[in-house]
Amino acid sequence: MTHAPPAASGLLSRALADARSPRVPRTVPYLPERAFPWGGPGLHPAGGGGGGGGGGGVDLDRVLRLSLAAPRNAGGRLRPVASAGALHPVRAHLLVGPGCSLPPGRYAYDPRAHRAHPRGRAPADAPPGVVVVLTVTAARTVAHYGHRAWPLLLLDAGHAAAAVALAAAPGDVRVSLDADGEELAAAAGLPRAADRQARRLGVEPELPLAAVWLMSADGPVPSTAPLTAWSALPGTVTPLPQPGADNAPPRELASVRYLLTHLAAGTGATWHPAARPTPVTDETLRTRRSAPPSDLAHPPAPDLLARVLSTAEGARPDGPAWAAAVGGDAPGLLTTAGLLASGDARPTLAQWAAGQRWIGTAGAVLVAHGCPADAPPSLIRDSHLAAGYAAGVAQAHATALGLRSRPIGSWQQADLGAALGDVPGHDWIVHGLALAGPADPSLPAPPPLPGKEERP
Repeated sequence: MTHAPPAASGLLSRALADARSPRVPRTVPYLPERAFPWGGPGLHPAGGGGGGGGGGGVDLDRVLRLSLAAPRNAGGRLRPVASAGALHPVRAHLLVGPGCSLPPGRYAYDPRAHRAHPRGRAPADAPPGVVVVLTVTAARTVAHYGHRAWPLLLLDAGHAAAAVALAAAPGDVRVSLDADGEELAAAAGLPRAADRQARRLGVEPELPLAAVWLMSADGPVPSTAPLTAWSALPGTVTPLPQPGADNAPPRELASVRYLLTHLAAGTGATWHPAARPTPVTDETLRTRRSAPPSDLAHPPAPDLLARVLSTAEGARPDGPAWAAAVGGDAPGLLTTAGLLASGDARPTLAQWAAGQRWIGTAGAVLVAHGCPADAPPSLIRDSHLAAGYAAGVAQAHATALGLRSRPIGSWQQADLGAALGDVPGHDWIVHGLALAGPADPSLPAPPPLPGKEERP
């Protein structure tokens, strides 16, 4: 396993401070999504491997349609899983063992075509079910968000992990947000960190960050970790070159890749069980979308808000804490344990969230907070991945309850602890989720907010 040297840890601390600073990103024109880089004929995830989702098998067609697939009538942007700027930098590699709708083997998933491209055989001792290794490509997000991109990439990976886990429920699902990046790369048959640029010129590197294991009842649970057997196999199929894949600002792009590589260094994988909130159905997952800011001004019912806040807190107990900012007759910052602070925090949150003024009048705003300024690399990674994961689960629950929602990823100078009178630098906002109830037809629509807002 690899570990970040002291110099890398110092760079991470400075990069975290920079991402949280008011410095406006240097961006380039919008970069279109590149063609899928893995060649060869793709297989429909329904496949013919004998699993088919019945008899304890994992139905990959259903799981991927409800999580990562890009509906053809939405232009590829409005997908079931949320993503900063609708850029969708997360890719999925399927490590398919016995008991799945696809034959055993390695696959790269194309969300636009909804096809799995074979990338090699499976080991003889592959665990039953499928391990989904989630990677990110950084160029488009860096082009759009500059130095603020790398926390958003972590949040996006957390949202994607939640989407896959929710789609696979109610089966036996395990999620790892701390697996070592080098082990993830080896298991997925991708280049290790030292080989990404030197051996794959013209191909944008994929940076592994998380994994979801969808277990199958068709075989015994292995005695070793699910990545072990896959890590021993060599990579076989290589991606196709993509001219112009590095059109983002080169220095910032190189920095983001370096930061994410060192953040992904770990000592092993911890696999936590995943659950789907009771009211969430397949139809919920199929139809959930982030609402436009203009639809988020109506307060949610207090009991429904409390249920979504509880879901956010419980989705990843190892992640950051959650609170909800509300206005109305009793404004305050709430937790499931009680009132954290009185007064309306939403206008301050709007200033901290890249100046998005609509947040100041949102029905309610959930915020994940923690991750001190001097946090070690493992805590920085875990805080952001877990916050994205919890927000993804909470957003699905909100949709099932009839609430509208919108994730809020970019936060600057959002030192919540200092604002509440605690020691500065110890309790920062990492992620947010705006919530709103259905519009009350007896009330006038909120007026539009004047002026141009900075991109979220």
